[in-house]
Amino acid sequence: MAKATTIKEALKRFEDRTKTPINEAKEIDICFQWPPIERMEQCLSTLTACEKLSISTNMIDKIYGISGMKNLRILSLGRNYIKQISGLEGVSETLEELWLSYNLIEKLKGINCLKKLRVLYLSNNLIKDWVEFNRLQDLTTLEELLFVGNPLVEALEETVWKSEAAKRLINLKKLDGETVVREEPEAAPITVT
Repeated sequence: MAKATTIKEALKRFEDRTKTPINEAKEIDICFQWPPIERMEQCLSTLTACEKLSISTNMIDKIYGISGMKNLRILSLGRNYIKQISGLEGVSETLEELWLSYNLIEKLKGINCLKKLRVLYLSNNLIKDWVEFNRLQDLTTLEELLFVGNPLVEALEETVWKSEAAKRLINLKKLDGETVVREEPEAAPITVT
């Protein structure tokens, strides 16, 4: 069996393919490597110009090595084996979008460090209770959430799920691909005297 592709090897392939020096690239796509990447490496932190990093469809089980990426706004790690949200503290002031659909995430501890997160794709993970979902309330800038395919959603009727999620995340504008519709509070009846 072939040994896993390293991040360094994947970055070299990207540089050769795009003819862009890796330290100048604003968007880096090293998705679907063969053999797959199994782990993130510290060398990622040297990619200071990078605004969007895509490492989806590999076999990564842990977020690591991105703390020096001072301009990172979008991190795409869908279709991996990530089990927990950690290692994001170094990008907590810049990261606006985090794409983690199709992983093995059960708990959302660690998500609260992301001060500017607007978009979170967490569909098809293993989150099964409101206690974990409620951790998203710490993300005051969160506007768009993709959460379908988690056991929590699957256990509820669609209308109940959407109503409850919108109640808990008051700044949310888009949920599971649809605009959030909030019920307007009824106005008090006007009495004429």
